[in-house]
Formats: sequence, structure tokens, C-alpha cells
Amino acid sequence: MDASPVFLKKMIIKLFIRPPTYGSLFKKTGFLFYPHTFENNSFRATRKSVGIYYLVCYTNINMLNRKIKIAWVGKHFGEEPPLGGEKNQGAGGIFFSGCNLKCVFCQNWQISQTGIGQEYSAAKLAEMMLKLQTDGPVNIDLVTPTIWWQEIKTALQIAKSRGLTLPILWNSNAYEQVATLKQLAGLVDIYLPDFKYGDDAAAFKYSGVRNYAATATAAIKEMLSQVGHLQTDENGIATRGVIVRHLILPNNIQNSLAALKILRDIDPQLPISLMRQYYPLHNARNYPEINRQISEPEFMQVFDYLWELGLTSGWVQEKNCEQVLIPDFNKPEPFKL
Repeated sequence: MDASPVFLKKMIIKLFIRPPTYGSLFKKTGFLFYPHTFENNSFRATRKSVGIYYLVCYTNINMLNRKIKIAWVGKHFGEEPPLGGEKNQGAGGIFFSGCNLKCVFCQNWQISQTGIGQEYSAAKLAEMMLKLQTDGPVNIDLVTPTIWWQEIKTALQIAKSRGLTLPILWNSNAYEQVATLKQLAGLVDIYLPDFKYGDDAAAFKYSGVRNYAATATAAIKEMLSQVGHLQTDENGIATRGVIVRHLILPNNIQNSLAALKILRDIDPQLPISLMRQYYPLHNARNYPEINRQISEPEFMQVFDYLWELGLTSGWVQEKNCEQVLIPDFNKPEPFKL
């Protein structure tokens, strides 16, 4: 049965006066959760979609007041060449606290797993983005943003309405739902997923998640469908597209080979950033097989396979880069040695 405009109007007015809890809403109205929103401001909807519209209204009203935890904001010079520009440019880094993975070897464990950071509103985050833009970076680099995607989406909408024009870089671990990424379409210009695992057993052992490979594969396909292949300007600075990272873990070479094979199957034109910066941090000491840096033979085995697969577009980290890239978020400038 279609809901009448009068009935819907009464519901929305009631919402503004006294928003019920989600539980009471479902209990009293009998509406079911259904992923549908109104289009073209139409008041015609099924009984199910009226219920979700009621919820969406309440969510959007309160999104501006929800807090986002941010660990550090500033110009960052540790990204791939098209993402960092010249030495006076850098990426406009915003490092978020928390993460949907619990990697035992995380180099950013201070912020991803111990909660270092301060809380800000979406409006304040938008101000931060606009301030970064005036400092001259080549993009706005959203680092580990996944768990805050709703608040970030609101902040991006605000910032873009106020003059934010820099490319938006979504710098994530690739363990993301396609439905989430679809919410970011048109807001994100560059995706930088770190495809960590081709081996789901390793993903569960070291990061505590299941079905990583399939989830990340679907996510990268969605990213590609939104922004396409990497595009750069006349100075070689990325303006749009996807770059995929992969970090080699010691004694886990088969994981890397499987990951690269999956990436080749997704799209052989994908630019790959092959990382050798692994250093046994955080809880890696509790896992003897990864409690060391990778060896040169391990690196060469993965690199040779990368070349064998035809994944010849991208970057490879230099040897002995580990200490340079380890941050300390207890310092005001975490990336300074």
C-alpha cells in the first residue's frame, strides 16, 4: 500500500519533535529495514520505504553533531610519487583513529589500536580540509577512514560546498563493503587500497578478519568502476584513479603471490605499489615467523612474480626504507626522525 503525503508528513513532524529509538520505531510501526531512499523528493513510497526514510531523516539531522576521532593533520611526504608531488607540496594528510582491522604488525598501531587522537565534528573536519588546501598539498589524504565513512561523507559535502577543489584520496586497507563505497561515489577521486592478503588464513591470523580476499577484491572492483584507471596531470600528479598497495610479510611469500595474482585478475593495468617497509612492530614479537624484516631473496621472489604477471605499472620501495617510514604519534610531528 502506498503511504499518503499527509501520513508521511505527520511522521516527519513527529520525528523532529520526539525521535523514537530504533527499537520503538520498528515495534510501533512494524516497518522493516529496507535499503531504499526517496528519489526526486517524491512522497510516494511503500510501507517499508517510509520506515527507512524516517530513519534516514534522523541520521542526517544528527550527523553534523557526531564526533570523529582524528590523530594527526598535516602535510605528509610518505606516499607514492603521484600522491606527494614535490618536496614543498606533499599530501594533505588526515590520520583517523581506530580501524576495522587489528593487524598485529601495524606500523600505525598507536592510533589504530590504542585510541590516540581527539574528537571533532564533521563541520570541524571540513574546516581542516579547507585549511589544508591553503597549505598547498596535492590532495586531501584520508588515512584509515573506513570506520568513519558516514561522518567523512558529511564533511566532504560541506567542504566541497565551501570551495574544496583538491582531489580526495581514500587511503584504506581494502576491507570495505561495496555498499559503503557506493556512498562515496562522486566524492572520492583517488582510491589507495592496501591489498594485504591473498591468503584468508593469514588475514584471520594477523588481522582478525574473515573472507578478506573476496571482500577486498569486490571493493577494488567497485573503486575501479567509480574512478577508473590512474590519471595524472602534466606534472605527474594523480588527479583520479586507483593505485593498489601490497606489503610483503616475512615467511608469507605465498600470501603475496596469491595477492598479486588476484590483482592481475582484477585488472592487469592496475598500478601496484609493492612495499618492502615491513618492520616487526606492535604485537609482531608474539608471532616468531614475522618477527623480523623481509629478506632480499623474499623480496626478489615477489618482485619477479610481479613482473612475470605483467604488472609492470607502479612503484617499488627502496631498500632500507623501514625506519624512515615508522611514525611516532606521541610527537607533534610524527614523521620527523
